[in-house]
Amino acid sequence: MPAADTGDGARPGNGGRRERRRQEVRERLYEAAVSLFVEQGFTATTMDSIAERADVARATVFYHFAQKIGFLEEWGRHRRGQVAAILAADQVQGRPVAEQLRRYLAEMARINLAARRESVVLMDAAARYGGLFRDPSLDVELARLIACGQQTGEIRADVNAAQVGGILAVGYFSTVLRWIAAEPPPFHLPDELDAMLDIVLRGVLTDRAQ
Repeated sequence: MPAADTGDGARPGNGGRRERRRQEVRERLYEAAVSLFVEQGFTATTMDSIAERADVARATVFYHFAQKIGFLEEWGRHRRGQVAAILAADQVQGRPVAEQLRRYLAEMARINLAARRESVVLMDAAARYGGLFRDPSLDVELARLIACGQQTGEIRADVNAAQVGGILAVGYFSTVLRWIAAEPPPFHLPDELDAMLDIVLRGVLTDRAQ
């Protein structure tokens, strides 16, 4: 029996292709925006210039990103996604929670080191114009690890996992902002993040986990 007509000329499976094409356009826009931010700065980059770099209509940019700060939010998601993929590939889940947290921050530091100019421009823009300290995404991810540590008995049961996740996220962002504030960098980012984590862990680990 022939495939049923959807009324718009589409056939089963077309929805998946459309979604892939939509994601491809969104990714092209994101890459165009980040490259322009690095080249000429966040404020100097316009939605028109992003459309031109990505070779799409201006309306297409606004369809995917209603505001320019949306690219900053996407940038944060990309970086967290990179770290999640690396940790999943290395099967970090199941290791001691302190090791998982240390590895998470170490991978974030490595990404910043590998693309320092990008970090300087976009982290500064996120702090000035975006919701860097209001976006709970990193807080939630780190709080999830803390909660897992409570279940395994590594983290004290009386601590607030969400609060500790927030403290670690603020510690991460403030450390990176200090790292991008001077040239050359005023300290080695991985070591500084590791030291920050040690301070927090001393307050939340159970005796048997230390």
